[in-house]
Amino acid sequence: MKALVVEALLPDYAGCVVKEIPTPKPGPGEVLIRVRASAVNFPDLMQTRGEHQHKPPVPFVPGMELAGEIEAVGEGVTEFRPGDPVCGGGRGGMAEYAVLPAQGLRRKPESLSFGQAAGYAVAYLTAYVAFERCARLQPGEWALVHGAAGGVGLAAVDLAQLMGAKVIAASASDHKLEVIAREYAPDATVNVTRGFRERVKDLTGGKGADVIYDPVGGDVFDESIRCIAFGGRILSIGFTSGRLPVLPVNIALIKGFSVMGVRAGEYGRQFPAKGRENHEAIWKLADEGKVRPRVDAEYPLSGWREAFDSLADRKVIGKTVVRPDL
Repeated sequence: MKALVVEALLPDYAGCVVKEIPTPKPGPGEVLIRVRASAVNFPDLMQTRGEHQHKPPVPFVPGMELAGEIEAVGEGVTEFRPGDPVCGGGRGGMAEYAVLPAQGLRRKPESLSFGQAAGYAVAYLTAYVAFERCARLQPGEWALVHGAAGGVGLAAVDLAQLMGAKVIAASASDHKLEVIAREYAPDATVNVTRGFRERVKDLTGGKGADVIYDPVGGDVFDESIRCIAFGGRILSIGFTSGRLPVLPVNIALIKGFSVMGVRAGEYGRQFPAKGRENHEAIWKLADEGKVRPRVDAEYPLSGWREAFDSLADRKVIGKTVVRPDL
């Protein structure tokens, strides 16, 4: 089979190559999946350079989220059979075939395409843990979502609206904000390159945002603490700006707000029962057709570099996926 293989951890994907490797066989409790789509995530990019906290030994096939059809099942697998459409994650999605444990897979919701299903779980699980478990977002509250055009940001816009919040979508691109406004209709949009502190205060009647979803960090975090409501909650999702912000605790004291770190996967590992509830909740929304995951572009396996660059260069609105079957 063809696969994208990381043979060495080097800058600019220099250690990556598409090549023929043996098709894996499923062991006990495993299934072989014909991959229809694999989502591109920032950890995939970072792992090619060895910069992610999880460092698989080389050589390895990247791709932490995928969707496809069952090709074969291993010993003891009774819940799936060949032909079943499934989605899940773990490893090896950027190949024509992948082997994964059956217990970690779900049937693909009929409402989602293979591309949508491949990029669904990480983004929506992050948003769910952030809003439901950490911030306890309430109907009618103002939610400011930074990085709103990215995969996790757009999922947050979608989910916050479902939870009844009033959403302000924030991005550094007017074009992306126009797309978000047209397709998701948040209550307002703000371009962060022109400053957003006063705009958020005006929109919220002077009090500020109740909940701020921040996967950006840096200057965005610095300005966010100037437009948060008293008793508000800032959700720290990541630092795509490249700078780790420092919190002046006197401001937190005066304004009475909280900063909450969000690691959806770790939350599930620390609280397994709640972690299972989180997964059930987001997949129920998908099964019921209530969510709107957006796939911005699909690339063949041979176009993996362009797919990676679309994420690294912030060109994507929603998710980018690699389609080994194209």
